[in-house]
Amino acid sequence: MARFDRNRRSRRSDEPKPEWIPKSDIGRLVKSGQITSVEEIFSMGKPILESGIIDHLYPDMAEDTLEVKSTQRMTGNGRKMQFRAIVLVGDKKGHFGIGAGKSEEVKPAIESAIKDAKRNIISVPFGCGSWESGAGFRNSIPIAVNGRAGSVRVLLKPAPRGVGLAANDVVKKVLAAAGVKDIWSFSRGHTRSIYNTAMATANALEQLNTMKLSKGWGGETKPETGKQPEKVSS
Repeated sequence: MARFDRNRRSRRSDEPKPEWIPKSDIGRLVKSGQITSVEEIFSMGKPILESGIIDHLYPDMAEDTLEVKSTQRMTGNGRKMQFRAIVLVGDKKGHFGIGAGKSEEVKPAIESAIKDAKRNIISVPFGCGSWESGAGFRNSIPIAVNGRAGSVRVLLKPAPRGVGLAANDVVKKVLAAAGVKDIWSFSRGHTRSIYNTAMATANALEQLNTMKLSKGWGGETKPETGKQPEKVSS
């Protein structure tokens, strides 16, 4: 009987995934080819409500399970135990996401976390961390940013080419999934919390998308500072 169950599970794993049928307007635009990147979705101010959108746009998205732990809560029928999974997805080309999922079994919890991570995808603009004039590398982030989640604080600073990822293991995994190659980082707080450390790093990288720039990070224009209009002399 056990042999039959193993064979049945292996056949299920070999079966092709069912065709994605979008349920949202953004999903239908993505499947029809009218939207080709998540940056277009973000520019429209629309959220990503379906994980199938990311599967369609970035089919080579890698997945990494950061943590799986058991949780308990009291109910009217006694203690109920579940598994909580933290999953990181990324294409190493400027897109990554972190998600959490719970279930009574490990595999459904991981699958739920993967879908949640793809719905929370973040786009990371690259920059040059070298002090050499005209280096033009896209190996780091444009400017220093701070992120926080719970008691964890993470500071990310651009680094020149060749430094690598000077960070702890969790921050390093998040940055590698996003495609950042060189950076200096400083962490403080309860960094043993894998979820808070990962989310603080994601919050820091998300700060790069909240700054208003007239020409983007690739242009020479500095961030807008709300200058007052010049007075016209009569």
